[in-house]
Amino acid sequence: MARSDRPASTSTSTSTSDAQHVIVAGGGPTGVVAALACAQRGFRVTLLEAAGFIDDNPRAATTHPSTLEYIARLGFVDEFIEKGLVCRYFQFWDRDTQTRVAQFDHELLRDETPFPFAVQTEQHKLVQMVLPKIAAFAGCVHELGTEVLGAEQDAQRVTVTIRRGAETSTLEADYLIAADGGRSTIRKGLGIAFEGFTFPERFTVLTTLHDFERSLGCCYRNYLAGSDEWAMIFKVAGDDMAGRWRAVMPTRESESDEEALADASVLSRMQRLDRSCRLDDVVHRKIYNVHQRIAAQFRVGRIYLAGDASHLNNPIGGLGLNCGIHDAMELVDTLEAARDGADETRLDRYQRRRRTLNAEFIQEQTINNKKRLEEKDPAARQQRLDDLKATEADPVRHKAFLMRSSLLASVQRANTIA
Repeated sequence: MARSDRPASTSTSTSTSDAQHVIVAGGGPTGVVAALACAQRGFRVTLLEAAGFIDDNPRAATTHPSTLEYIARLGFVDEFIEKGLVCRYFQFWDRDTQTRVAQFDHELLRDETPFPFAVQTEQHKLVQMVLPKIAAFAGCVHELGTEVLGAEQDAQRVTVTIRRGAETSTLEADYLIAADGGRSTIRKGLGIAFEGFTFPERFTVLTTLHDFERSLGCCYRNYLAGSDEWAMIFKVAGDDMAGRWRAVMPTRESESDEEALADASVLSRMQRLDRSCRLDDVVHRKIYNVHQRIAAQFRVGRIYLAGDASHLNNPIGGLGLNCGIHDAMELVDTLEAARDGADETRLDRYQRRRRTLNAEFIQEQTINNKKRLEEKDPAARQQRLDDLKATEADPVRHKAFLMRSSLLASVQRANTIA
């Protein structure tokens, strides 16, 4: 399949005044992808984001082959790739011996996808690319600085209460997509349980100009297993396309945020990765809590949850952002079916598929990814490292590992869920 920036479909059969109206709460990657896909299918869209700006703090960046296929369907994959870094490989390292354990090569997926690589494009760039494309559709708007306070619904419509500055008002729509993040106001208002747990340690993210590829000989995506401390290091392009690296490491449970982000602690963490790291090269530092949670329901009537509003996971493997985009694309198919008169069984398929796949792939896989890196028992730790080596060496297992890590296997599994 050749790469194309032509959208898969841009429905023009329905006039703007007659088009069904979808409100999307949340202007992150899941929300903007859902909004654009809805606009391309002929829906009238109102995208609402509580913040008055696009958050460009370092957040998710890894985009897997399966997700690149969806971005190609939306029509801007070339632009997306140009704003990021192409990553053919990812590597596992043993911090204790400072040696590479295994390297996985996306090229083995060439017969499965037109995109046999991952792309490191920061999520705020995705949002910046998509917003003008939404606005280009008649009847479709996005609003920054507009907070969704709650929603009510009946058999015909959803009524959403919003706040712009000091003023409160309501909007009506045929459907509401709740992509309003892990603290989702809409999910809480519906009384949907957010099942799971929060890890006792927080994750520290340090962004540096230090070049780990040059100093350590690693690739753009690296997972470092350590008996004392695990880490991830990966490269992003940056807004200036000059390149910078992010290092992710756990805090100690007894360590306060202030202690973890203090100069001495930051320098110590960086120099444990590479003795040549300098504090002056660190351009951003952040600490955050990490959750493994999944909503008990993804749909209540005309309201659908997607992205972080419906699931959260640790970032090891870079799966959360990708799963949110997969949610958005499945959800738009569902709304299109609803517009065509589909029954409740068909509409509930969104929940059956997305909740099942999140549990089977995202939750299970990210928990296992973390255990693989943090294992401290010497025998168990060695067994995990040996298994990675054996997986790399066996072409069949190597490809299966990539199919799962890239979520291509998740897409195939979705097609088996009626």
